[in-house]
Amino acid sequence: MSVNNSTPVIYLVDDEFAIRDSLTLLIESTGQTVRSFDSAEAFLNDYDPAHPGCLLLDVRMPLMSGHDLQNELLNRNISIPIIFISGHADIADSAKAFRAGAVDFLEKPFDNGVLLERINEAVKKDIVFREERVKKRRIQDRIDHLTAREKEVLGLIVKSHSNKESAKILNISNRTVDVHRASIMEKMQAENVAELITMVMYCEAPNKYVQEERFR
Repeated sequence: MSVNNSTPVIYLVDDEFAIRDSLTLLIESTGQTVRSFDSAEAFLNDYDPAHPGCLLLDVRMPLMSGHDLQNELLNRNISIPIIFISGHADIADSAKAFRAGAVDFLEKPFDNGVLLERINEAVKKDIVFREERVKKRRIQDRIDHLTAREKEVLGLIVKSHSNKESAKILNISNRTVDVHRASIMEKMQAENVAELITMVMYCEAPNKYVQEERFR
């Protein structure tokens, strides 16, 4: 099936054909795109990070387990919401999955309605996460276009230093600090100092799934 980069994809990795077949039919019945794999290795060879979506992942599989795949994705810096599914899980399995960032852990047999709800939630989180990442990249690009001196002044602004304090720390005149601040505000497209500080803090914060939209 042909998809574009805005089309969410539900990835399913389970070594049991019957599970893959039934879940694929269930999810596709809601109009969503599914790509299923019988092994973690097959998934890694075909995964396209350009698409938002989520990963339904069995815990216990031959060769590379679900936990192994989760760790490999972390090593590759690939962020995708993972919903673990397992018929032989224990508390240790679920705890390990959640510690590594899984968004959910469902034991087979599970309620189909619950599964579809969790999939929808995971996809929405991934879309928001990707939007957040784009916003951060946009802000970082603005910071990168500042001169070395402007970055120094920006760092002092973020630390709430006044123009006078900044001038003293950098051994420059108050007028020079004013010029730099004006240039920073223009390049960062900030309407006021509070917004400027919020931008920098937002850019530096660790990526996480958030529902809030702050910048356009």
